[in-house]
Amino acid sequence: MVSVDQPVPAFDPALVGRAHRAIDPLHSQLYFAPEQDEHLAALGLKPGRMVYFAGRAAAMGAVGAGVVTATFYNFSPSLVAHMVPRCWTLASPEQVLAARLDAARASLTRLLGEDVAASPEVAELGELLRKACAGLSAEGRALFAGHADQPWPEEPLLVLWHGATLLREHRGDGHVAVLVHAGLTGLEALITHSATGRGFTVQAAKAIRGWKDEQWAAASAALADRGLLDDAGLTAEGEELRQRIEVQTDALAADPWLQLGAEKTARVVELGKGLSRQITANGAFGQGIFGR
Repeated sequence: MVSVDQPVPAFDPALVGRAHRAIDPLHSQLYFAPEQDEHLAALGLKPGRMVYFAGRAAAMGAVGAGVVTATFYNFSPSLVAHMVPRCWTLASPEQVLAARLDAARASLTRLLGEDVAASPEVAELGELLRKACAGLSAEGRALFAGHADQPWPEEPLLVLWHGATLLREHRGDGHVAVLVHAGLTGLEALITHSATGRGFTVQAAKAIRGWKDEQWAAASAALADRGLLDDAGLTAEGEELRQRIEVQTDALAADPWLQLGAEKTARVVELGKGLSRQITANGAFGQGIFGR
């Protein structure tokens, strides 16, 4: 396993980030899809954040608010506590996981179109992701471990989605470790990511993650005291920190792509970019949520 301070061995490090960016939208589109609210609300869950928390956490079982706050990392604890563990009184984790697969099938079929959703390219990408995930260590990666315990679906479209989910959570668990190592709280990590212009807009970040203006302002002041943020945005030191975080995150996310090899990883990028562009063009993520 690659450590946080080591370069990615015998492999183009940039390919790790490209693979992530190529396939992540195929998983994360579900969080913005009406199908997720539709299928999980049918179980009795409240649409919106409760559906999100339950859907993503269900693979870990009926965990409490503390576990969700810790593993999701940059949500307001009070927002999480408002939804969890109440969600498990309305639907079991097993029900949520089944409904989430149904929602993923429906949303990807809508965004890709029935012909593409059933295409050989989708099946090929799904099998490549399955190979990339084979044998990955779950040590220290709670969200990944929960999802890795779930059986692989049989449908090619859902094989693709499950593979993208595993790789997202594997990378995300490593990313949280890097953020902790960097001394950033969940809110500080959110603020600095928004300040890069590549994450949520400030307005979207506050609304989606549940932070109040005064909490955002206090954390921004703390970052300014550390020399990471000023009125213009990230300082040079802040930019360097965010760049280092991304490099270290890629290093900790390299194992599946090292296992797959450079040629097959490049094929993942090719296939994933094409499919991700299509769902984005078909409105998967809406407007005004992300920066550049």
